[in-house]
Amino acid sequence: MTGSSRFERPVVVQISRHSSERVVFDINDASNILLRHLDRQTEKRKIAMDACLRVLRGEAHPTSARRAFVAAALEAKILRGD
Repeated sequence: MTGSSRFERPVVVQISRHSSERVVFDINDASNILLRHLDRQTEKRKIAMDACLRVLRGEAHPTSARRAFVAAALEAKILRGD
């Protein structure tokens, strides 16, 4: 499976109360946030990281990674818009 790593619809997150909202358009953005900003090693974060890796390897569709990222962002209380 090849193709885009872009999400069909972007996800809006706010990393901290003092930062502006960020619009996450693709797997690279999502991976970056998961790695750098979600420091708690939760199961949802791990699932989202694995999903992003599978898309980057061409083994999965961005839709599954987007769903997993939204779940991790919700858990981390950074989700602002889906």
